[in-house]
Amino acid sequence: MKLLMLGSGTSTGVPRIGNDWGLCDPAEPRNRRSRVSIIVESNDGQRLLVDTSTDLRAQLLVNGIDRIDAVFWTHDHADHCHGIDDLRPMRYGRAGPIPGYAASETVRRLRQRFGYVFAGQFGYHTLVELDTLDRLRMCMGFGIASCQMPHGPAQSTAFRFDCDGKTIGYATDFSEITREMVDLFRGTDLLVVDCLRREPHPTHAHLAMALELIEVCRVGKGVLTHLDKSMDFATVSAEVPPHVLVGYDGLGLAA
Repeated sequence: MKLLMLGSGTSTGVPRIGNDWGLCDPAEPRNRRSRVSIIVESNDGQRLLVDTSTDLRAQLLVNGIDRIDAVFWTHDHADHCHGIDDLRPMRYGRAGPIPGYAASETVRRLRQRFGYVFAGQFGYHTLVELDTLDRLRMCMGFGIASCQMPHGPAQSTAFRFDCDGKTIGYATDFSEITREMVDLFRGTDLLVVDCLRREPHPTHAHLAMALELIEVCRVGKGVLTHLDKSMDFATVSAEVPPHVLVGYDGLGLAA
C-alpha cells in the first residue's frame, strides 16, 4: 500500500500570501506547502482520496493523478473541502458518481454547502454519492476504520486504512489525544500526524503532541503534516527521531 501526500501545509499554506515564509527557507522546495490532502493506493491501483483541499486541482496535476475510486472527508473546514469542485473531471467517463464518505455532521454540512455536488443540477451529473461512515467497513478493497478527534470546539475524523497486509493512519486537525485515537492507530505501519508548530495551539497538535501520539501508538513510521511557516523542513528534520519524517508536498511512501 502506498501513501501520496498531495499537500502538507496549514490553512494559509507556506508561504502565506505576501510571500511570508516565516522561519522556512525559501530555497528549500520542501518548504513550499499547499493545503493538506492525501491519496492512499493499493497494490492493484485502487485510490482513495482524503479531503478535497483548496489546492486540489494543482496537486492532482503535478502528481499526474487523473482517477480516484472514492473520497473521504475529515471535516468541513475550508482548507479540507473547498476544492470539491475539482472532482468534476474525476466523474467524466464513470458509470456513476464517485463514492464519498464522512462523519454524519460533516455529511450534513457538506450537503448544505455543496448541494449540486451530491444531487446534480441543471442537467449536470451528480459528482459524489455521499454517505456516512456509520456502517462502512470496506471500500474498494480497503478495510476502513475511523473515530472522531477533538479539533478545538469542533471535531475531525481520524482514519485507518488496511490493505495488502499493511496499515496507514491519518490524523490531521486534532487538539488532544484520546483513548479512541490510540486504539485506532496502535501498531499502524505508517501514521500521518497533525503538527502545526512547536508551541501548543487551541485547535491543532504541536510537535510534542504529534511525537507523543506516534510513540504511544508504537507505529512503524510517523509523518508530520499541516505544518505552518515556523516549521522549516531541515530544522525540524534534525529534531525528530529517525522513524519520524517531516512531510512535504509530493512525498510518496510505501507502508
